[in-house]
Amino acid sequence: MQKVVLSELASGERVISERMPSVRSAAIGFWIGVGSRDETPMKAGITHFIEHLLFKGTRSYDARQIAEIFDELGGELNAATSREHTVVFGRVPYDQLERAIDVMTDMVFVPTFADIDSEREVALEEIAMLEDAPQDQVHDLVSDAVFGDHPLGRRVLGRSEVISSVSRRTIASFHESMYRPGNVVVAAAGNLSHERLVSLVSKAASARKHSVGRPYVRKPFSKTPPARARFQRKDTEQYHVCVAAPGISRSDRRRFAASLLDSILGGSASSRLFQEIREKRGMAYSVYSFVAQYSDTGMIGVSLGTREDNLSACLEIVAEQVAEIAAGKFVKGELERAKEHARGRIMLSMESTATRMTRLGRSVITDTELLSPERIIAEIEAVEPDAISELASMLLAPECFSAAGIGADEDRFYTAVDAINPGLARRSAA
Repeated sequence: MQKVVLSELASGERVISERMPSVRSAAIGFWIGVGSRDETPMKAGITHFIEHLLFKGTRSYDARQIAEIFDELGGELNAATSREHTVVFGRVPYDQLERAIDVMTDMVFVPTFADIDSEREVALEEIAMLEDAPQDQVHDLVSDAVFGDHPLGRRVLGRSEVISSVSRRTIASFHESMYRPGNVVVAAAGNLSHERLVSLVSKAASARKHSVGRPYVRKPFSKTPPARARFQRKDTEQYHVCVAAPGISRSDRRRFAASLLDSILGGSASSRLFQEIREKRGMAYSVYSFVAQYSDTGMIGVSLGTREDNLSACLEIVAEQVAEIAAGKFVKGELERAKEHARGRIMLSMESTATRMTRLGRSVITDTELLSPERIIAEIEAVEPDAISELASMLLAPECFSAAGIGADEDRFYTAVDAINPGLARRSAA
């Protein structure tokens, strides 16, 4: 029987785990409740930069020792920064859990911020790499179009001018304010006992001096700005375009309908956009829909890359398919197929210790109800066609769509966008 247990230490640190006795590994994640949306414009990118610096050395281990220890364990160690949280995660043999937690605790709570200047160059290279990848860069551009001046509209990697000049004192101060025990969740899944996990985390915590703290409370998202268009001229072979609209939060009960809307529209190989644009007409290699859900808002949209001659036709197809779904015109069997697709993906993902750990950690750090896989499947099965069409008509109405594009000709982009949201180009230019 699967068992999820949650404990809170005297320091405020929360520990959650799920035992999987059939495996011989354990996945561990230190989840910190801080992301790029918690930065001021003058600190844009500092959260991601700190994530880099956690690997550069701690009170007890230098950067090389951290790498060598996990290599010796045959394990994995990595980290990620999102708009709402940061996570340092690893996977190790189950009998090496203590050593992994000891190192990861030091990384999270007592980094020395060594070699800042050399890592500064690495972070700047990552920004440069993104700017050379228009298929990724366009997603940051559409976030700016949808959320405007709100921090959710800024890219996670931040701005080069901030990263190139931010001081060690500013970095250390930001880390101290956000990496407090009450703002950290330790999640684990695998062949482990919760009692031993709590003991190991408590032991590691007792070896450091850190004030007790509560979870960071961020300012709620207030109001979505009007739809806008953003374009960046670049000499590319394709136009990379995202059209997106404000979505729903991760705790919204309609999220199950949203996942099926995503699957039907462009989130799978049998989806409408993949079949109509790529398979039937051969007008794009990459075309898909996406859903992003945050604590108090979200985003839903479509991304595609295509040559200039196909751009208008592709966006016309997107508009047509969205309108059909909003009108409740479903193809026979597609809703049932989307539900089976979701069910299968959930069942397959639950075989992974890393996926189970992520599910636990993300739920606690975002204060979202933790539903069992069986409950999630039941909620998806219960979604009626009307719920999907109503959601599509509300979220994906033409006037809700913002657009972002990267390509050679701004006028060609704006002409094509008119198929999605008529007059958007003129309103954006005003």
